[in-house]
Amino acid sequence: MTGNLAFVFPGQGSQYVGMGRDLFENFEVARRVFEEADDALGVKLSRVCFEGTADELQITENTQPAILTVSIAALRAFQAEGAPEPSAVAGHSLGEYSALVAAGSLSLADAVRTVRARGRYMQEASPVGAGAMAAVLGSDLATIEEACREAAEGEVCSPANINSQGQVVIAGSAGAVDRAIELLKSRGAKRAIKLNVSAPFHCALMMPAQEKLAHDLSLVEFNDLSVPLITNVDAKEISTGTDARESLIRQVSSPVKWLQTVELLISKGVSQIIEIGPGKVLSGLFRQVSREIDTQNVEDSATVKQAVGVRLAG
Repeated sequence: MTGNLAFVFPGQGSQYVGMGRDLFENFEVARRVFEEADDALGVKLSRVCFEGTADELQITENTQPAILTVSIAALRAFQAEGAPEPSAVAGHSLGEYSALVAAGSLSLADAVRTVRARGRYMQEASPVGAGAMAAVLGSDLATIEEACREAAEGEVCSPANINSQGQVVIAGSAGAVDRAIELLKSRGAKRAIKLNVSAPFHCALMMPAQEKLAHDLSLVEFNDLSVPLITNVDAKEISTGTDARESLIRQVSSPVKWLQTVELLISKGVSQIIEIGPGKVLSGLFRQVSREIDTQNVEDSATVKQAVGVRLAG
């Protein structure tokens, strides 16, 4: 991997009503992305993105293909306007699928079909209310891991998203997460708050979903990558389709090592990040890790043109 520019793609928590409409209306290449996703799914995903309610978008099997489709629509629009080539790609959780489409490993049709099923499997893996997630701010990872072990008491409780030095999300059985919150508050965490999520993602409770998804992914064609990807599950650089498939399988029940991903990108000389897709969540996390990183987001016609202008001027 050489070069100082990386593309990163958001995952859960980035959706909003009307996302992607501006891209659809202003870029023919983006319109084709939405049409391809609609055809692949056999449902009007574009309607959910443009006109759906917040409740519709919150349903995991809608959220996942919607964020992926908007991300790829933004990417295609950016490329059509003269985007530079990245030296690496990465994606947070679901965003890893977008990154693999960007790297030519997965087709858009296979990706949207797979992530729609992924969302359904994750929802089915844990009955509503049985699991929970909580954001922990201002506590170190070792303290959080210890609190999770103590709080488990035979249930599941573990870090799910290691987002930055001061932001970790935990997941597991609802009672265990509640106990971990109280332990962490007593041990100096600045905040420990429950999240409004539909399932406890990236923990051992997701193993039933992982097993179903493994079967689906075994039937999907993965090409070798045109640009290296930093995986969530190991925070390491991969370039083969075989490694990409295996990483996506293990990702379901494993923590997202985003902090370690960012640190690896920086260690390899990346100093410019373009977040492609709805929202600016990852840009904020990059700034928490390093203020030296130049971050931009691309999610609509204005930000597409802004990003191209800055890149070409630089």
